[in-house]
Amino acid sequence: MKEQEQARILVIDDDKAVRKSHEAMLKANGYEVDVAETGKEAIAKSKAKLYNLALVDLRLPDMDGIELLTAMREAVPRMVKIIITGYPSLENAIEAVNRGADGYLVKPYSMEDLLRKTKEELEKQREAKKYSELKVKEYIDTRAEEYESRTAPKGKQKK
Repeated sequence: MKEQEQARILVIDDDKAVRKSHEAMLKANGYEVDVAETGKEAIAKSKAKLYNLALVDLRLPDMDGIELLTAMREAVPRMVKIIITGYPSLENAIEAVNRGADGYLVKPYSMEDLLRKTKEELEKQREAKKYSELKVKEYIDTRAEEYESRTAPKGKQKK
């Protein structure tokens, strides 16, 4: 099974047609997908289950997507968050990035664009995780060598 197929995505949009089309397309490409209609529902789902990526509509019935970014960043800091909007503005884009958005898509966009952006952001996430794991391993290896050199009998110490 590919890593991509194991990625879990949360689609947050008040438009049922958007939720259903995104869910179908992402599932057809091997992702596990959940949907939420409101910000409150999205927060509850992201606290209950780990998602790799969230597609966040900028306008939701109970809060705007920018507020949701802040709440989700606190709940799940490593989740990739892509803002989706039909009302683009420079201010919205800057605010979204400042609040933790990893990407920004403007409606209308093609399903190919959405899939490409999703794959790109998940790949960045995998690379960051791999780098973090490598750094942890290097740290542990260094500390183990230091410990061994301190605890080895005098004549057997590494040089």
